[in-house]
Amino acid sequence: MNRFAQIASLGILTFSLNSCNGPVEEEKYKWIPLEVTATAYNSLPSQTLGNPSITAWGDTLVPGIKAIAVSRDLLDMGLKYNTLVQIQGFSDTFYVKDKMHRRWKKRIDIYMGKDFKKAKEWGRKKLQIAYAVRKEDSIKTD
Repeated sequence: MNRFAQIASLGILTFSLNSCNGPVEEEKYKWIPLEVTATAYNSLPSQTLGNPSITAWGDTLVPGIKAIAVSRDLLDMGLKYNTLVQIQGFSDTFYVKDKMHRRWKKRIDIYMGKDFKKAKEWGRKKLQIAYAVRKEDSIKTD
C-alpha cells in the first residue's frame, strides 16, 4: 500500500518534526480525504494578475517548491494557509500557498514552476487528496 493509500485509509498519521532547538517534537494530524478537480499552473505573467511569482498570501514561488492553490470554498473546509496536502499520484507533500479565484469550487491548482509544457500535459483531473488537520483543532462529532 502506498503512502497516500495509507493516509486515506487510516485517517490519522503521526509526523516526527525535527527541531533546530532540541529534541524531536511529535504532532498528530487527522487526514481528511477529499475528491477535487486538479489543474496546474506556472509563474508566468499570462497566468496571473500582478507579479507571477507572488502568491495571494505574499509568498514567493520558486520552481521546485511543493505548493498548491486552493479554491476559496476549500479554505472554509480547513485547507488554510500552509496546510499539508497529499495528492494522489505524487509522493511529495504539498503546502497550501495560494488561493484561486472565487469562481472555482472544489479545485486545486498544482504549482509547476515555469514548465508550461508540463502543466499543459497535466491538464485537468478529478483525483483524491488528503489534507492534514491537527487533531486538537478538528471538530468533535461525539
